[in-house]
Amino acid sequence: MRAVGFIWVGKPKEKFYREGCEHYWKKLSRFFKLEQSVIKDGPGKLPAAQRNEVEGKGIISKANPSDMLIILDEFGERLTSRKLAAHLQQWTDDPNLRPTFVIGGPFGLSDEVKNAARKTVRLSDMTLPHELARLVLLEQIYRAGTIMRNMPYHHD
Repeated sequence: MRAVGFIWVGKPKEKFYREGCEHYWKKLSRFFKLEQSVIKDGPGKLPAAQRNEVEGKGIISKANPSDMLIILDEFGERLTSRKLAAHLQQWTDDPNLRPTFVIGGPFGLSDEVKNAARKTVRLSDMTLPHELARLVLLEQIYRAGTIMRNMPYHHD
């Protein structure tokens, strides 16, 4: 089974985010071997840039050499669901890498993480709370999985 990794900062605090993420995680686990690392939120007393640095070091420490880091960022490439499915197919077909999606905390990602990424994508032109971004990402990867398998979930 193909592996897909996730590295994210913090746990969803709101019940509806947790339940939504659990819902899509379960659905996705039929298609992929899912692995996640959750990084503790940086100290709230630090300025945003320093907090991002602390979280960034945690993210980098969880990345494996075979991980292809794909960060979510408002300035990333716009992808349709079909284009994401095509990329995901290509990435998971390579036995030497594991696509690993990274979502930072409320203040984004450090430069260190941005520089380590091999791909940067956006979920929306609008800024999303990082907990909502996690839920949307899981749904879109599930959608990509159904497209890859010609299942009727996605409608053109």
